[in-house]
Amino acid sequence: MTFAAAGSLALALAFAALTPLQAQTAPAAAAVPTLEQIFRAQPYRGVDAKDAAFSRSGRYLAYLWNPVGEPGTDLWVHDTRTGKTRRVTSPQLLAAFDAPEDQQRFDRKLKQRNTEWAERQAREEAQQAYLRGDKVDLSQWESAALETVKQELADKKARDDAQKAADKADAEAEKQAMAALAAKRAGKPAPAAAPASAASAPDKQDDKEKELWELRDELKKKLVRDKLKPEDLYPGVARFVWARKADELILQYRGGLYRWKADDDQAPAPLVATQRELRIVAYTPDDAGFVYMDETRVLRARFNQAGVQVLNRELVIADEAPKKYRIDQTAISEDGRWMSLLARAPVNPPGDDGKPLPPPKERQVEIMNYGERWATARKVDREVSDDKRAVKPLALYIRAVPAAGEAPRRQPAPVFTNAGGDVWFEMSDVAWARDGSRYAFTTWEREKELLRVYVGKADESAKPEVVLERRGDVGHEVVSVVQPRFTPDGRQLVLVLDESGWRQPWAIDVATRSLRPLLKGGFEAHQVVGFTADSKAMFVLANAGDTAAMNLFRVDMASGEMRALGAAGEYHRAAAASEDGRWVGANAGNWAQRPELKLIAVDGKARPATLTRSTDPAWAGVGLQQPERFHYANRHGDRIEGYVFKPAGWQAGDRRPAVVYVYGGPLNDRHIVEVDSFQNTAYLFGMYMAAKHGYVMVAVDPRGHSDYGRKFSDANWEHPGEPQAEDLEDLVKLLPGRFGVDPARIGLNGWSFGGFQTQYTMYTRPDLFAAGIAGAGPTEWENYNSWYSGRTLGQTERSKPSLRRFSLLPLARGLRHPLLLVHGMQDPNVLYQDTVNVYRELLESGKAPLVELFLDPDGVHALGGVVKPAAWHRKYEAFWLDHLGRAAAP
Repeated sequence: MTFAAAGSLALALAFAALTPLQAQTAPAAAAVPTLEQIFRAQPYRGVDAKDAAFSRSGRYLAYLWNPVGEPGTDLWVHDTRTGKTRRVTSPQLLAAFDAPEDQQRFDRKLKQRNTEWAERQAREEAQQAYLRGDKVDLSQWESAALETVKQELADKKARDDAQKAADKADAEAEKQAMAALAAKRAGKPAPAAAPASAASAPDKQDDKEKELWELRDELKKKLVRDKLKPEDLYPGVARFVWARKADELILQYRGGLYRWKADDDQAPAPLVATQRELRIVAYTPDDAGFVYMDETRVLRARFNQAGVQVLNRELVIADEAPKKYRIDQTAISEDGRWMSLLARAPVNPPGDDGKPLPPPKERQVEIMNYGERWATARKVDREVSDDKRAVKPLALYIRAVPAAGEAPRRQPAPVFTNAGGDVWFEMSDVAWARDGSRYAFTTWEREKELLRVYVGKADESAKPEVVLERRGDVGHEVVSVVQPRFTPDGRQLVLVLDESGWRQPWAIDVATRSLRPLLKGGFEAHQVVGFTADSKAMFVLANAGDTAAMNLFRVDMASGEMRALGAAGEYHRAAAASEDGRWVGANAGNWAQRPELKLIAVDGKARPATLTRSTDPAWAGVGLQQPERFHYANRHGDRIEGYVFKPAGWQAGDRRPAVVYVYGGPLNDRHIVEVDSFQNTAYLFGMYMAAKHGYVMVAVDPRGHSDYGRKFSDANWEHPGEPQAEDLEDLVKLLPGRFGVDPARIGLNGWSFGGFQTQYTMYTRPDLFAAGIAGAGPTEWENYNSWYSGRTLGQTERSKPSLRRFSLLPLARGLRHPLLLVHGMQDPNVLYQDTVNVYRELLESGKAPLVELFLDPDGVHALGGVVKPAAWHRKYEAFWLDHLGRAAAP
């Protein structure tokens, strides 16, 4: 059997092992799964396909993915002509390029991971059985682990004793040899060999069996030593690039580059194998070679020639030059003739000896670890809004790519510079036109509220020109998605702007500098997927018609006419389009059919083909029901989206307890109400509480969220939390009549920004909710990361912590109902001190009977320490039942 056939068979077997996704909805009479089943130790979901890309011919779609349960991401290639999919790489195939020790580690650690999953699941289920009164031995896992430790200690002692004996024998033999040599030189007979000495008596202290507490200490050390790290498991392929013309590609795996051709059955062939971190960049324009990078250099090699050529020769900086630039990024035009070099210089000037002074000291905060006998602290970097910035000076160079064997040319001067320093300056990647005739980039200066778009000619000395400038009223959420790119014919520069309240693609005519919108309508479309080769059409992801479901559209570049390509009601992500305009691919799905990579024919004549299966079939017994979507109008007439889980037997006249889940903050392209999102608390726990306890469980996207237009994402500016609280007020008014809810038994829950929002609402509207759970909420915005706070909350000042005006601490005295504060004590994102400080304020204002703390000593921002998702939501379940009660029997 050929390797390709084996790969196809493996995929077929993987598919055959899974039940259809449509069958995942459990029957109404099914038993309610436990939280331990819902939040199973082994995830029900594997990795999504990523980095999907079509070959230049459009025939092949390559992507990185592996079936659920397998580590890493291998390379898979689908043939649109034959409909067959090949698994190009696998751990077994790539083992030929790894050291045996690496493969042994991968195998050993994979077994360890699976064992840990199984033991954790068994332990969590046993703990719940014990609490129900069942006879359960909860010490069985520790006992087994201690026996392993005892055996390992005994094995180590045996090895140490054997080594000591060998060392002693060697020493005695050496002593005898030296004595014989001395006797020979003295003319005396060699002394008789000394009788073998008896083995030393074992040290009583070493031989004494360790006490139980000592074994537990050894077990703790072992658990730290053996803790799984990302590099312990097989990583799979990191990256690949298609050839410019041919149906072949180069893939990147653990410091090596490998070439694979689609028209034969051969395994990938090695090109470069080093211990350095290599990154494939592109094929050469004639497909006769390839360009790749190591840590600092851009290199070119040819398939039929030995040797490597460095393309981005390091900058030559004069000793007296005030800024010592070094290359940071390189971008090469597709025609291979030009490249841009983005260089940065140290912020600190040179000292008297000409050497750079130490860099300015950045702010660091200490995070306490209580896992050892004595508490220790680790430091993490932190930049807050009132910190003085130290942006490195920047210079952009344009260079002609040297021909093979060409002597080095004189270095040109930079075409663009920025002095850096105490400023907020951002620059996009440099985008090249396909023919290498020009390049483009954007800059953003936050303090000036200044967005600029530059276009430059392929010339080593010509300065780029500003072709678009916007000062003020730019939109806080657009800067990270501008991403300029040329159409294939190079005549238009397409970029995402927020000119009309929505992030959508606009086009700048390169010749006339005129700007025009490419879409019309009130929706978000900030992800341009690609263009057809004739530049007459583009492909975009947009939520036109449904804010909860991004679809994939083909857009006529002249008229703006949009045609949906994906199924309505499915969320499409990580999309790719073939340049011949015939195919698109995307991870697509919804609550009824979990997302998978789908191949979609643009002409609609063929049914979409599902290329992956990323969900364990056991999920069919867990996904009991799907939520019902709803919307309402707030007091300002804005449409607010939400979804609700209703219990079996629900009636509009019921008076049931309810919980509202909220986030409320800008998050680039995410919000809560998305039809492919199975968020742990909003969705999975919501489903459980409705089915198990008859609760009405609501999730809602108030103003403040992203992907609803600028009016929503900018709602936080200068008054974070208030617009969201208004929308929550309006929601609470309609819950009793519309959803059969008891108005006196409504709870509020949120995480991160939602943790802030929950507290803000309960402090400023103390009787709106009967209880609340606030997880990892930033209560002191002046201490949060400036990259987020400075563009979503309000004006900042570098000289003082002015964001303190939004602190929750002065508001905490308004609490009137029970509140559970949850936090991971190792959280480097929202610092644990935020929860400690608001807790102190609550205690000082007499709220001790109302407030509880639930902490994960080892947890980070999404917890993940000793508090696992099942236990986390057990706590939530108990809190809601205690404070909101149970639903009355129907």
